Amino acid sequence: MAVAHKGSISLGLVLIPVGLYKTTIDNDIHFNQLCKDSKQRVQYKKYCRHCNKEVTSDDIIKGYEYEKGKYVVMTNEELEKIKTKKDKTIHILQFARMSEINMIYYEKDYYAVPETGAEKAYELLRQALLSQRKVAIAKTVMGTTEKLLVLYPTKEGIIVKTLFYQDEIAAMPKAVPKMKLDENEMEMAKMLIENMTKPFEPEAYRDEYQARLKEAITKKIHGQEIVAVDTSGPSNVIDLMEALKRSLEESPGGFQISGIGGSLSECFGKVHPGWRSCCVEKWGS
Repeated sequence: MAVAHKGSISLGLVLIPVGLYKTTIDNDIHFNQLCKDSKQRVQYKKYCRHCNKEVTSDDIIKGYEYEKGKYVVMTNEELEKIKTKKDKTIHILQFARMSEINMIYYEKDYYAVPETGAEKAYELLRQALLSQRKVAIAKTVMGTTEKLLVLYPTKEGIIVKTLFYQDEIAAMPKAVPKMKLDENEMEMAKMLIENMTKPFEPEAYRDEYQARLKEAITKKIHGQEIVAVDTSGPSNVIDLMEALKRSLEESPGGFQISGIGGSLSECFGKVHPGWRSCCVEKWGS
């Protein structure tokens, strides 16, 4: 696996050289753009209208448009000159509790892998963070962007999470009104959540659409007809109580809701953790 970024974690006077590696693999199927007539791949060329010619990567430089049609040119050497020593390290600024980082700030994840000879200092930082349930807040420059980072300890190593800055977080587009909720609906919603709660096992899930897409491509390669999948969606149930009843009956635990009327609160109050009561009968009980 290719290294995405190299630097040294700076903890006071201690430097821990590490490489950052992507934590994810792109397993998606990607399509190429083809010419409709020839079925050959479409190619894009970089073209200069002023010179009336195609340009290669060697002919391209970086420029910032400070006025319409006016650019200031910045070379790679000039960009390197403005980087400080801190910019070239993963400079720890502070420590914080793991629970204090709102997940909306998380952007990308990287494995931080120590370089040869840095394993002991790396392990010291990992164990110290883990024992106190703390994370390190740091900064570094990646490319031409200064990234805010979280160094997150795990049982296997340290995960570096890049964060969005506060001014990059958009406000919620619309305020959600705080509706007055019916007690019976709330109790049934809690039952549905409880009935569908189990330990999270990521290996139990897969991208089913990609699997169907791969199957469809294979069939077409072999000249087979692609049969439409079931396109029926959920029924448009308007009544919230009725939707909750159906959801409970169709949930993995398979609850049969019956005899509901009047005050559900009294009936739900009798339901113990096994969810058995005068009005709730579990399938197979």
